[in-house]
Amino acid sequence: MNETSSETSSTTSSATPQVRRIASAALIVMIFFVLSRVTGLLREVIVAAQFGASAELDAYLAAFRVPDLLFQLVAGGALGSAFIPAFAGHWVKKDEAGAWLLFSRVVNLITLILIVLAGLAALFALPLIQKIIAPGFALQQQELAATLMRWMLISTVIFGASGLVMGALNATQHFLLPAAAPVLYNLAIMAGAWFLAPTMGARGMVIGVVVGAMLHFLVQLPGLMGRNARYTPSFSFSDSGVRQVMRLMGPRVLGLFFVQLHFLVNTILASGLDEGRLAALNYAWMLMLLPQGVFAQAIATAIFPTFAAQIAAGNQSAMQRTFGQTLRTVLFLTLPAAVGLFVLRVPLVAMLFQRRQFTAEDTLLVSYALQFYAIGLTAHSLLEIVVRAFYALHDTWTPVVIGVAAMAANILLSLLLVRPLEHGGLALANSTATIVEMLVLLWLLRRRMGGIDGKHLLLSLGKNAAAAVVMGGCVWLWLRFAPAWGSESVHAWLLGLGGIAVAAIGYAVASLLLKSEELQPALAAILRKR
Repeated sequence: MNETSSETSSTTSSATPQVRRIASAALIVMIFFVLSRVTGLLREVIVAAQFGASAELDAYLAAFRVPDLLFQLVAGGALGSAFIPAFAGHWVKKDEAGAWLLFSRVVNLITLILIVLAGLAALFALPLIQKIIAPGFALQQQELAATLMRWMLISTVIFGASGLVMGALNATQHFLLPAAAPVLYNLAIMAGAWFLAPTMGARGMVIGVVVGAMLHFLVQLPGLMGRNARYTPSFSFSDSGVRQVMRLMGPRVLGLFFVQLHFLVNTILASGLDEGRLAALNYAWMLMLLPQGVFAQAIATAIFPTFAAQIAAGNQSAMQRTFGQTLRTVLFLTLPAAVGLFVLRVPLVAMLFQRRQFTAEDTLLVSYALQFYAIGLTAHSLLEIVVRAFYALHDTWTPVVIGVAAMAANILLSLLLVRPLEHGGLALANSTATIVEMLVLLWLLRRRMGGIDGKHLLLSLGKNAAAAVVMGGCVWLWLRFAPAWGSESVHAWLLGLGGIAVAAIGYAVASLLLKSEELQPALAAILRKR
């Protein structure tokens, strides 16, 4: 008895530091992820005030497509699925020299590839804009987009190296500086929009993009120094680690290509619509991503190490329970967020964006797209958890294959819906395809794991959906009968903030009456404090 207790105590004490490190890392990532989303929203608020939903902003957004595509396919593919595991394999074996040699060779290779591809894209920038990316733009708008794209390609090369630095630091359990880097990037674009755009237009924001990329890279360098990083100007295609990274990139690159293809198709189709539609679509997308990032991506980032540890320990039943609890939590948080975005879309957009160059007409354009994106918010959020469950099970191909099929369906639906619904059709196509993708992956995961406690999940879905509907009705009544106080701007803030308060109270009361299981931990914490 005493011997067993001693062993248990020893195991607990040895496990506790690791658990604390994971919790601390998760907390850092979550805090900075939320901060990144908030600064991203503030960035869009400033951009909206300077440009509204204008032809110049459409050109700026179109110019992003090729630089973003190159980074995602080359560096994003390497970082997301290949480089971190290969680097960590050296690191955990205490082979620091081998880890930094692999880092150097991959950084050199990625940088060289991006320089060549960026140079070609810069050379053919105008034909790319005219023939592929934005054929519907006027000639002057196409020329502006091509000019902006050439400068943005500088940031692509910088981000290639910066992304791999981020991966190396995360693999060595350093999270603070990599988590802070996106915040600095957003702040630089905000500065460009605020200080330079009034005189330089969209070119001022592009300067912010390039400076932001440099800050994204430079802020992480002290982390490398703290890890005694050693850079070697070496290229070696015979290196087994480099070949492993290139081989493992395949599935991730394919998946990322189709994701980027969706954004490219949106740009192409929106370029044929009236001025400002592409900008309106972007604003609506960013608003939808705010609750998705705060709730789903932050939770997914924090829970993934737990999934992986449970599978590594051969405890799949524990992962099933954790997975089910996580899904129910995400449903509890995102269903009211989706309903709230849908019902409050006009006052929210007006409250956040409607000032200076962003007009009441722009508010209606963004709100129109936002209602269709809101439909897919919960599916986007659940997808973050479901995909990470597949990764924890060492299955990277299934999410990619289903994701490719979903993107193909998305593109087809976009072509069918863009004419009758304009830019709203592009948002609806995305939501529809994402809902189907999430359901198919969830069904496949249920078969793979031998069940996901479906009855419990459906019961939770029913209760939370009912509470969200009650909440939506309360908010609708608020919008209908709220007093018209002050100016148009003040009234928008009244409707928006008041609507959020009504939504929070209505959802909490409805969830309490329906005895929502997910509300109980929050109530218990409040009661304990009392």
